[in-house]
Amino acid sequence: MKILVTGGLGFIGSHTVVELQNKGYEVVIIDNCSNSSPDVIKGIHAITGKDVTFEQFDLREKDKVQEFFKRHHDIEGVIHFAASKAVGESVEKPLLYYENNLSTLVFMLQQLTEKASANFIFSSSCTVYGQADELPITEDAPVKAAESPYGNTKQIGEEIIRDTCKVHPALKAISLRYFNPIGAHPTAEIGELPIGVPQNLVPFITQTAIGLREQLSVFGDDYPTVDGTCIRDYIHVVDLAKAHVVALQRLLEDNNKSNYEVFNVGTGTGSSVLEVIHSFEKASDKKLNYKIVERREGDITAAYADTTKANNELGWKAKSSLDDSLSSAWKWEQKVRS
Repeated sequence: MKILVTGGLGFIGSHTVVELQNKGYEVVIIDNCSNSSPDVIKGIHAITGKDVTFEQFDLREKDKVQEFFKRHHDIEGVIHFAASKAVGESVEKPLLYYENNLSTLVFMLQQLTEKASANFIFSSSCTVYGQADELPITEDAPVKAAESPYGNTKQIGEEIIRDTCKVHPALKAISLRYFNPIGAHPTAEIGELPIGVPQNLVPFITQTAIGLREQLSVFGDDYPTVDGTCIRDYIHVVDLAKAHVVALQRLLEDNNKSNYEVFNVGTGTGSSVLEVIHSFEKASDKKLNYKIVERREGDITAAYADTTKANNELGWKAKSSLDDSLSSAWKWEQKVRS
């Protein structure tokens, strides 16, 4: 069975390709390599021993998307990761984010709605909830006004899929709302490798520990939390990748309750920034150079998932601990810099 993974050379995409191959799926990757490298294919092959079909082009080129589906008419499912994802950059370049994250989604859905049946997994985000009224956050929590153009593209993306599914019953789709993916494959063959200055906490931690960054900034210690720092739900990327496979299987086996569903994907546990730092210090046996600085605009106090729905309906549960995740991230960072 042939599955298309867009953005399949990225952090989450590459780990999902590995899990798909481990389950016996034939995988085709589309990636424009704007925030990734073709070298990731070697890492995927080193883990699974299987070849992957890779096509490098930009999904904003509608004619190339159409031509791809003519050649690969036997695609049974699509997992759509391809998108720009830096919150800060989205504030500075909103039109880039609206073009890249929404036009590519529209072009993809246009092709899928022409098929007799289609299965679609969308890479969404817990940013759609904003600062939730209640914690942990369930899928029924209200979608708040987005804090950034990036977050807005995820909200609008979900609306586009929902509206399309209403009028195309042969299209089945699931949006997975991720919390905070971290870590790397235990083999250290693939992991998170941001281009430029990391936008996320853990790669900044590992780059500081290895000497690439002078100091880690902790944005605020006066939040109403256990130690004053922001709380997030950090999920190991391999656990997250496995959630995509079980979500896809749910659609392929017609186990879905409607043709558009939403699931939170997290651990269900919140960890503060300082707790993450101390966990990393324990896992790496290194003291981290960090400094408390002023709050960062747009940061919410706390967000962590209620994963009951994913646990019960998908039969999926996160298994790795925070220590496991940070240990794998450090192993990957050491390999990359060696």
